[in-house]
Amino acid sequence: MGGQRTELIRLGFADLERALSALEELGPGSDELLAYLGRTADPDAALHGLCRIAEALEDPGELITAVRTDEGTAMRLLGVLGASSALADHLAHHPEQWRELTDPALGSTRPAAWAVRAGLLAAVGADPLADVPVATRPDREAVDSLRVEYRRVLLRLAARDLTHHLGVDDAAAELSDLAAGTLDAALAVARQRLGEDALTVRLGVIAMGKCGGHELNYVSDVDVVFVHEGEERIAARLAAQLMQVCSDHTAEGTIWPVDANLRPEGKAGPLSRTLASHQSYYERWAEAWEFQALLKARPVAGDLALGAEFVAMVDPMVWSAADRDGFVDAARAMRQRVLEHIPAKEADRQLKLGAGGLRDVEFAVQLLQLVHGRGDESIRPSTTLSALARLTDGGYIGRHDGDALHRAYAFLRQLEHRIQLHRLQRTHVVPSDEASLRRLGRSLGYLKEPEKRLEETWEDHRREVSRLHQKIFYRPLLSAVARMGGDEVRLSSEAAGTRLAALGYDDPEAALRNLEALTAGVSRTAAIQRTLLPAMLQWFAECPDPDGGLFGFRRLSETLGRSPWYLATLRDEGEVAERLAHLLATSRYCTALLESEPAGVRLLGGDLRPVGRAVLAEEMLATGRRQDGLEKGVRALRGVRRRELLRVAAGDVLGLLEVEEVGQALSRITDATLEATLAGVVEATCRQRSLDEPPTRIALIAMGRYGGFELSYGSDADVLFVHDPADDVDAHEAATFARLVAEELRRVLSVPGPDPALMVDADLRPEGRQGPLVRTLDSYAAYYAKWSHVWEAQALLRADAVVGDEDLRRRFTELIDPLRYPAQGLTADDVIEVRRIKGRVDKERLPRGADPTLHLKLGRGGLADIEWTVQLLQLRFGHDVPGLRTPQTLPALAAAAEAGLVGADDAQTLAAAWRMASRVRNALALARGRAGDEFPRATLERRAVARILGYELGESDKLLDDYLRTARHARTVVDRVFWE
Repeated sequence: MGGQRTELIRLGFADLERALSALEELGPGSDELLAYLGRTADPDAALHGLCRIAEALEDPGELITAVRTDEGTAMRLLGVLGASSALADHLAHHPEQWRELTDPALGSTRPAAWAVRAGLLAAVGADPLADVPVATRPDREAVDSLRVEYRRVLLRLAARDLTHHLGVDDAAAELSDLAAGTLDAALAVARQRLGEDALTVRLGVIAMGKCGGHELNYVSDVDVVFVHEGEERIAARLAAQLMQVCSDHTAEGTIWPVDANLRPEGKAGPLSRTLASHQSYYERWAEAWEFQALLKARPVAGDLALGAEFVAMVDPMVWSAADRDGFVDAARAMRQRVLEHIPAKEADRQLKLGAGGLRDVEFAVQLLQLVHGRGDESIRPSTTLSALARLTDGGYIGRHDGDALHRAYAFLRQLEHRIQLHRLQRTHVVPSDEASLRRLGRSLGYLKEPEKRLEETWEDHRREVSRLHQKIFYRPLLSAVARMGGDEVRLSSEAAGTRLAALGYDDPEAALRNLEALTAGVSRTAAIQRTLLPAMLQWFAECPDPDGGLFGFRRLSETLGRSPWYLATLRDEGEVAERLAHLLATSRYCTALLESEPAGVRLLGGDLRPVGRAVLAEEMLATGRRQDGLEKGVRALRGVRRRELLRVAAGDVLGLLEVEEVGQALSRITDATLEATLAGVVEATCRQRSLDEPPTRIALIAMGRYGGFELSYGSDADVLFVHDPADDVDAHEAATFARLVAEELRRVLSVPGPDPALMVDADLRPEGRQGPLVRTLDSYAAYYAKWSHVWEAQALLRADAVVGDEDLRRRFTELIDPLRYPAQGLTADDVIEVRRIKGRVDKERLPRGADPTLHLKLGRGGLADIEWTVQLLQLRFGHDVPGLRTPQTLPALAAAAEAGLVGADDAQTLAAAWRMASRVRNALALARGRAGDEFPRATLERRAVARILGYELGESDKLLDDYLRTARHARTVVDRVFWE
């Protein structure tokens, strides 16, 4: 006995005494059933249910013999009894139906929908072959017989589902067929109740929701809409009787409620409408969610021809619903309202409505269908799993994501089926008690630790669904495509060229060729491109150069099209596609960077704020050291520089950075590049000359706009090279080493390649190009003491010792501070000299033919005017006003205003003009892909510059007016402050 008890525990029995008693009651040989019982959801319930059926039979011998000798019969019957107490009750009430589960073909043959319908109609005494079937059995008998037949078919389906690994979509489809047949049989009973009146109207029953989508649960409201032809009063009575037949409670129980609340006007509207009345309502009054519901509309009972007319009438409306303003936002808001109305006590256990539940998958799939299905009929299936498969095949969902959603949804639906099957009750809440979880886990095949494995698997799928729902349902691309008309998302339409011209494409024929190249064929890449391009075309059209944007996108896609991350990133990840479109159709500079390194597209999904110098220098140093040799090392760190240039340029074009931030970021990138390159060149030169240590310390002094943290795109890096020989080192050897390092640094950074070159310009050194490239600190001191002129002191205002030996940088700064901030300020002669040089610059440096009102640097009120004005104040008063001791123009101007050296309004005017000119200069480089100093004259360039500066398309003339006015005001201040 002890061994038998141990075996019962191992097999999953909980009530051992009751189990032993039941086995004894079943007679000799009943132990043979234990192996079968141990594989059921609830062995105790299965054994008890078998005993109940045996008691209800006059001669249970046939039953006992069958379950002992036929494994198929045993597993089907015991499987149902262990998983469904409701079907166990049914079998106890109708014990003869156990024989339904002896059919060996049950596990491999799906019953035909027509056969199921015929059996249900026969149960109420109606002729399945009649054009309008009418029940003939007495009413109460017909209603009860319908329930018994319904349970008989359901019993066979449950046995197949539990025992023969029926796919959840197959089970749902059979349940939907069973519901359709039941509705037809209930309608036959309703016709009998109404008599002759029932034959005067045509009534079509349109299934909605899960029944319409062929994915019904074991127990669910069956959502319907009625359409009729004939007298409305009779049609409404017929529909009401149909609903009553299905929902009434009788001695044989109930079936399920029929819910007609999805009809026009809901409960307030008539129960049935004519086709014309439906059309009028949907055309004039229906809300977006009603068309989403109609996505699953399917004629299932009654007059199927009339039902088909209804579906044909609403179908075009369904697939144009996304054209409505705010459609996507409305769908998202509706999903949010569903979440908010879940009772708090159910929120964590809701399988259907909760976060990560069935609705998350269904809403995401339906929204993708409604938005993209306007132009792609292949993704219109009404069944969720079928639609999900089509969306995945079509590239609207990534393969990995689609597979994960498929697995999760199938699991959640199967769990929902098992929960409802137990008592045949409509519920979507996962129970929390141990016994129920144990039964559910075992019903899903988790025979070891069923509660734990069920909870863990459910949580894993719920978490994945929640993540993917957020990713897909809130995808920006959906909103962008939804804003376009249905015709606009069909790229292959004959009117595409006309639409492209209307969008602003200058060469529609070339644009069509680019579209053809991107979307031709049946590959997955082409499919995803067809998903992306409607929105991309619109985004290109919002920019100055749609044609260039599309062509750049084609070139980028041809390079990256086979990269698995590229198109998926554009489709799924935040603002990447929109940002990319704006860059390609606005900035040739960004386009060139992306073409050099297409993987830079990934940057667009993240933070476009500049990276700090320390982090960047550390990355560049590490990158260079990992390479084999100086050339490869410098190429690698130049790649890092290119990436960071793209980050800054993209942030600039997209309006995320102020002009001061751009100048500082570009200067820091140059700092880090020079720092890492200097380290690599010093190390390589030491190896080349067989030196253990460098014979001299080297530093680079930033000058000009580089020193002022005001670099623009394409600017050279103006520097001075300074070195300081180590103790006991030959001066000539140290000088030679320093010169070799300086020359090699300039060479390796200027070598042509896929990455932008960095030109290191040392022409601001003492004696210019005729002087030595590198000097010692003492040599600089001697030169400045003997030969320095006021213009050199002015140039040193922007000197910033930023790269190389830290102590040497500090000592160089201490050397030049007395020169650029003289204790006694400037003499009158020095002031005159500064003004004389400025006058000469204005006269001689302005390019021939340049308009002095439009030259950003040397024109009237341009950068030079403002910077010379500030620098004159620095030279005159820098010693006494600490705030003036900065290489940066705007901070020095602010300090001058604070010290009263220039009026607050004047300072504001100069600052505004400096920012405007600097922004236009940067925007010009971004737009045309190369630096320039003249206000753009070409229409396309001016349009792009205006867009980068935040002006609307068509406002380039306004930009010109704003610039001229700002420069004119600045020139007035310069005349007063600089020229006095």
